[in-house]
Amino acid sequence: MPTEDLPTLVVVSDGRGQTGAAVLQAALVQFREQRYAIVREAEVRTVERVERIVAEVAQARGVVLYTLVAPETRQAMQQAAERHAVAAVDVLGPALSALHDLFKSEPRAEPGLLYASERERFDRQDAIDYTLKHDDGRRPHGLALADVVLVGVSRAAKSSTCFYLAYQGVKAANVPLVPHVALPDELRALPSERVIGLWVNPTRLVTVREARAQHLGRVRDGSYTDPDAVKEEVRAAHRIMSEHGWRTIDASYLAVEEIAREVMRLRELPERSLG
Repeated sequence: MPTEDLPTLVVVSDGRGQTGAAVLQAALVQFREQRYAIVREAEVRTVERVERIVAEVAQARGVVLYTLVAPETRQAMQQAAERHAVAAVDVLGPALSALHDLFKSEPRAEPGLLYASERERFDRQDAIDYTLKHDDGRRPHGLALADVVLVGVSRAAKSSTCFYLAYQGVKAANVPLVPHVALPDELRALPSERVIGLWVNPTRLVTVREARAQHLGRVRDGSYTDPDAVKEEVRAAHRIMSEHGWRTIDASYLAVEEIAREVMRLRELPERSLG
């Protein structure tokens, strides 16, 4: 629990906590001037863990929103909240009761059914969030969580390919190979099969960069578009890829979806619909 003296809002779920978190965010927009800390407790499926969480919330003077479907954990939450005088909101309770009365049958009370039924959407959202945070070499400490890391020089279609993959549920990060800039240690530490280099021939790269420079209103852009400098940059990047044993894709004339398919093939990731 947060140590800072802020109101603590705790989402407790026997699944991933997506539903409770969404409800909480919908309510919080009505309190935009307030400061608070949010804690998500996921995969809560034992009475002992429920009781431990409520005891911690009581110490933090917090509020609990819970989406528990198993009878034993729901009852434990209600009892622990009463015992510790903790405000606890049963997010699913009213809906379950109304549907019970309508259908005249008991709910299945199986944790994780929502995630199982919408796993593809949840995985896609997680992948998109991950890729947004790890684009263009940002947050290198999180590279170990990637399904694949793409490397290459500027304008080698790294970012666009990563976002295409992310939309298919693949956690894809990318790291630029910049002349005279050392590689992150976290990238060097990855197994070679997790990293794939995107290679673009110098002539094509100059054309792409010149179009980019023109779009940005730059008539001349130094070594960025100089043919000799670009050729050396590409050679240096290829040497780095070879030294680390990273497999490469010639992305010179491939569309983003074609690059993504090749990445999936090389990484032996589960087949998905890529367009």
